[in-house]
Amino acid sequence: MSCDLTLGRKEPCKDVVGGLKNVYFVAFGKLGTVSLTNDEITNLTGDTSNNLTAFKYELKGNSSFEQTINASRENGTTFFDQTLNLTLKKLTKEDNKELKLLAYGRPHVAVEDYNGNVFMMGLEHGADVNGGSIVTGAGMADLSGYTLTLNAQETAPANFMDSDTKDIDFPFSVVDYAGLTGTITITEGTNS
Repeated sequence: MSCDLTLGRKEPCKDVVGGLKNVYFVAFGKLGTVSLTNDEITNLTGDTSNNLTAFKYELKGNSSFEQTINASRENGTTFFDQTLNLTLKKLTKEDNKELKLLAYGRPHVAVEDYNGNVFMMGLEHGADVNGGSIVTGAGMADLSGYTLTLNAQETAPANFMDSDTKDIDFPFSVVDYAGLTGTITITEGTNS
């Protein structure tokens, strides 16, 4: 593996915004075979029947995705610590059940930002819930809902996904991922 740079970088235009729009949880190991081209996910096969099921969580406001580079000259190691902070408004018994299951598992997480980018968090090892709270708030304007922190440690930054926001079943469309020849199910929540 070469460690030499291959490209320069100019100062980009000021045409991007911060924030997360949606996250999609996929059960660990259910992405199937993942193909990468230039560190971008260009194909998925899904489960053994080429199906894929994802659970979509809409976000607005105080959620973020950060990746920290951890390198040690002494040990000759580098890894990427991926952290997803979620704020989910409103407490429900249905959400309590689902978030408990999320905390027990280690899903892959597709993270969609407001710039149309989708990153795959926990591609190799999955993501673990390692913190959070269920809060009622003290004052009328306080959060009544959930905060969750998910963490993944990977040998590479979260890969971009080759997805077009106009495709049906975005971000897991058969248009973008020919290996998904079975059923693609994206389960959205309901307003409770």
